[in-house]
This record gives sequence, structure tokens and C-alpha cells, in this order.
Amino acid sequence: MTVFTLSAAEREAALLPALTALTERHRLACEPYRRILDAIGAAGPYDRVAALPWLPVRLFKTHELRSVPEEQVFRVLTSSGTTGQRPSRIYLDREAAAAQPRMLAATLRAVLGERRMPMLIVDSRSVVRDPALSARGAGVLGMMNFGRDHTFALDEQGELDAEAVKGFLARHGAEPYLIFGFTYMAWLHLRELGMDLSQGVLVHSGGWKKLAEQSVDNPEYRRRLGEECGLRRIHNFYGMVEQIGTVFLEGPDGGGLYCPDFADVVIRDPDTWQEAPPGVPGLIEVVSTLPTSYPGHVLLTEDLGVVHGVDDGVWPGKRFSVLGRLPRAEARGCSDTYRQAAA
Repeated sequence: MTVFTLSAAEREAALLPALTALTERHRLACEPYRRILDAIGAAGPYDRVAALPWLPVRLFKTHELRSVPEEQVFRVLTSSGTTGQRPSRIYLDREAAAAQPRMLAATLRAVLGERRMPMLIVDSRSVVRDPALSARGAGVLGMMNFGRDHTFALDEQGELDAEAVKGFLARHGAEPYLIFGFTYMAWLHLRELGMDLSQGVLVHSGGWKKLAEQSVDNPEYRRRLGEECGLRRIHNFYGMVEQIGTVFLEGPDGGGLYCPDFADVVIRDPDTWQEAPPGVPGLIEVVSTLPTSYPGHVLLTEDLGVVHGVDDGVWPGKRFSVLGRLPRAEARGCSDTYRQAAA
């Protein structure tokens, strides 16, 4: 199954009825969500995806939003954040918990193929041992499903374990292998290694704040890792625990992020809240049909982005970039909270 097939028009036609049905499902099953919709006068019908009512993603930090009875909650995920921040809490029943890894796999298959590759993880094993699993830990665990012979590049203290990496490359360096890490950590430690990683496929996400402070954007990121590590297959992705299982994936040419068939983005003008045309930056709204156990199907994020083009890239649909956090918005956490002195 491939999930990068729908043009913008086909996607709109498929998503609108599905998201409308989810809106009504959550309205009936989640009283706080129903009160919000009543307060803003959202009653439908909706003539396009951009007309659907959205929730600010921050509400998941302050409200218990679930659309299943408490006894049917199978897993509660929490977002990571900096000290003192209240995390988001995301409630999954068994159905939603099963759909998340299945659709994530379908999305990543576009760049990783069908077979599990040996996997180098630019993190410490301790991140997946914490009983209160953070978004960062959940991200690592989720990605581990796509690899084998998992090798952690950092020791328990978060320092580079060069010997572990050398051993991994001795076993697998002559064949394609998967590298996963949060963006800043991959930048910091892969360059620190000084090793030939030319057979690697790097998948990374989050953590652009520190790089922006160093004037490192995505083209520079790809260029430097190519020059210094031999990495040519690099795929950034954008996702969040509030829409677990949905990721927006960078295409093979590095020309932007793309939406899987079950999701889309809307860029909103922060002054008018209307949808911004391609080329005009605004706040990113993410939509997905995956959130069935909580009302997270239409979320306004605190991230700025821009659509570069529609149906004009290596995959169909919108091609977009994330420009950074809204000024004064909370830090998202994950690798932006990684306490590592810059080299």
C-alpha cells in the first residue's frame, strides 16, 4: 500500500466526508468538544476541509479530550516539553493504537521500502526505558519497528559511543541501513563521528530551533551531512503526538514535505484565519482521519509554514515547509529539550 497517491482535488473529495463524520462522532462522544463547537457555532454542513472547525493544539494540555469511555482507554501518550510545562495527554483505545503504527509504516514505506533495515539510533537507550514515555521516547520506539539490529549511538549519559557505531558499520556499512534521530542530535553527533555513512538512509524530525540559531536551514543541513558524512538519502518529517501516526514526509528530492493520503495541511493567515494561498506563510493546521478516540482530527498548531506548490512535486498534493514556531509559543520539546553543549 502506498499513501502518496492523491491529487489535491482527489484528497479534498476523500477527506471532507471522512473528517465531517469524525467531527460529528467526537461531538457526540466528547462533551468538552461539543461545548467548544456549540460556543463557536460550528454546526455544518462544511463545503471544504478548510471550513471544518479546528482546535488549538494547546487545548490538549489543559483539557481532558477523549471520545471513548475511560474503561476503553488502552494507552495514554504524553507530549514532551521543557521543565514546568504541562504535557498534552492523548487517549487511545485499542483500535486507534493499532491504526497508528500501521499507517506510520505505510507512510515511511515510500522511502524505506518493504524490508527492515539494520538501524542506527542517534539517541540513548535510556530514552525508551522511562515508564512515563515521552514523545521523544515514543518517537524512537515507533521508528524501531522499521529496523533490526538496533544500535544506539549514544551511551546512557548521552555521550557519543563511537565504538558501538564502528561495530554497527563493520556489520552493516556495506548495505543500506536506517539512521533515525531528532534533527539537532543527528546534526551534532553524525558530524562528530567523522565516518562514512554513505549507505545510510537518515530519517529525522523536530529540533530545528537550535539549528536556526546557528543559521542552518534544511538545504544547508542536507548539504553539510552529504559533504561530511556521505549521506545522500535524507528525509525530514513533521508530526506531533497530538496526531500520533500521521507524519508529513520529505520527498526524495528534498523539495518539501508531503501529506499522506489520509491527511492534509491548511495554512491559515494569523490575522484573518482564512486559508493562505501558496507562497504566503501562516499557521499550520493539520488534518488527519486517524484520531478516532479523541478529537484531534483538525488541529491548529503553533508552527509557521508555507505551501510551495500543489501537485507540482515528486508526489501529488501540497508541498510545504515548516518555518518555525510562532513567536512566544512554547517549545515543543523532543530534541529541543536535549541538554547537550554545542560543540
